[in-house]
Amino acid sequence: MTDSAKGHAPILAAGGVVLRGMTRPRIAVVRLRREKAWVLPKGKLLPREHPRDAAVREVAEETGYDVSVHELLGSMSYVVDAKLKIVQFWLMRAAGRPVHPLADDVKEVKWLPLPQAIETLTRAHEKVFLTHVGPIALGAVKRSVRAKTKRTARAKRRSPDQRVAPVGHVIAMDFKKTGPNPFVKALGNWIGRSSHALARRAG
Repeated sequence: MTDSAKGHAPILAAGGVVLRGMTRPRIAVVRLRREKAWVLPKGKLLPREHPRDAAVREVAEETGYDVSVHELLGSMSYVVDAKLKIVQFWLMRAAGRPVHPLADDVKEVKWLPLPQAIETLTRAHEKVFLTHVGPIALGAVKRSVRAKTKRTARAKRRSPDQRVAPVGHVIAMDFKKTGPNPFVKALGNWIGRSSHALARRAG
């Protein structure tokens, strides 16, 4: 890539809308030490780093939690120092207690209900983004709880050798929400192949 192309290339970043709790999920917002701004956990991609991997790494650094990764919720773009910045966000779930020290540039983490999380965020574009994707994230958690309850009820009616083996984390791509992005389509195809392989090994 030429210096001119590098100068015009967007800044790529990734992060998570991170939820904790089942019946009353809370969303993570972090306070940056230098800017004193409340933001969603996110950060820039390392060279050749996959956006999903970057999102997991940044969330661990900024919240202290290991997370499971679920739907790709969408992306937002804005201008930073005259350059376009594009951030992809995944729905993530945190459980247990924090296991990592917070990054040096993060002062504090709060876990808030959706309305308070939106109100607490400092930047207008993040408020708008969370207003749109927050209900989608909460809806996914509610569906997950209902599905888990149904699976538990079915498992109790089966003998142990008839129970379905777990496949692990499932990543779902909703193109109606994310739009016809070529990268998202390619990622979805790769995820589909990986899921089939996991299912065969689990069976």
